[in-house]
Amino acid sequence: MAASEAHGRSSPIRIAVPVEQLWHRVPGGTARATVETVRALGRHEDVDVVPLAAWHRSASRDRADELGDGVGPVNHVPLPRPVLYESWLRFRRPVVESLVGPVDVVWASSMIMVPSRSAPVVATVHDLGFLDRPEQSSRRGRDFFPRAWEAVRRHADRVVCPSRVVADECAGRGIAPERLSVVPWGVEPPQSTEADATAVRARFGLPDRFVLWVGTVEPRKNLPRLVEAMAALPEEHLAVVGPDGWNVDGTDLLAPLGDRVHRLGRVSEHELSALYRAATVFVLPSVLEGFGLPVAEAMAHGTPVVTSAGTATEEVAGGAARLVDPADADALAAAIDAVTAEPDVTDRLVARGRERAAELTWAATAEGYRKVFAASAADAPVGRR
Repeated sequence: MAASEAHGRSSPIRIAVPVEQLWHRVPGGTARATVETVRALGRHEDVDVVPLAAWHRSASRDRADELGDGVGPVNHVPLPRPVLYESWLRFRRPVVESLVGPVDVVWASSMIMVPSRSAPVVATVHDLGFLDRPEQSSRRGRDFFPRAWEAVRRHADRVVCPSRVVADECAGRGIAPERLSVVPWGVEPPQSTEADATAVRARFGLPDRFVLWVGTVEPRKNLPRLVEAMAALPEEHLAVVGPDGWNVDGTDLLAPLGDRVHRLGRVSEHELSALYRAATVFVLPSVLEGFGLPVAEAMAHGTPVVTSAGTATEEVAGGAARLVDPADADALAAAIDAVTAEPDVTDRLVARGRERAAELTWAATAEGYRKVFAASAADAPVGRR
């Protein structure tokens, strides 16, 4: 039952959501997940998404077009991001109604708790790495995210996680099970062809066979272990897609592989799709992920995957990937070698991967969130805050 029906209204449920991730220097997977979910929600006639963001110096940086045609313009708060976030955290001001008028639900899409006078708040917790492995977070992250988590723990009406791994961690840290929901992220259908794969190899000077890694270069992605594994596979090349994050110099880290490494940096969505299709195997040996979008994306493109056992990426793979201990470079090398050298292993992983990826759609993600939003609005007493 939609929230509008629960309240005896015919109007759509109105959801305020911060989309400040669009302006992050390194948006990352959490930004991608928020944007894709907002786009998919915009296709629901019974949902009205109201985006929020901080003030930015140049109006030309307004990136609302990335949110799709079904979503209204971004409402810019006249405060820069650091001031806005601290004001919300410390003083619970400004309330959302003073910015956009009445809303039915507030979606804290990246744990940034936007206070409201009367609407329930649904918070997404992507992962708890900042608590479990603080040394692998940026200095600002170590200061900010524990305080944001505490605000979620105390004030969020419902908490949504992209995987059961993260939900279990939240439950272990005090979130009651009835407040928790699991809504996996989705994956776009492949947008590239074999001709595109051939063209992208030529554009970036890639060989016919190569190992692909995609992500922000930061400590928890465990790229040094992959470099160790690749050193034991002298015939294989590695393509690395994504920007430098923090605490890691990607150039120095990859130097031991010499001309067998191809540092591609940021690429377009179409180029990324073609790279997934062109790759011989995709490898993501992260020590910590809340979900692992690249795993799902690689499977959707028919590329076999090697990833970490005992993490959320194992959950995402759903039995369709070769799993290894991310701390064991020898095991990682052996898994890559098996996938690249044994056609029966490759074929089995490709078939299972396509089936698993077909279960993960942004439409399903949006529907999962819509149900959480509707239930939250229906359960909230009028004027309760």
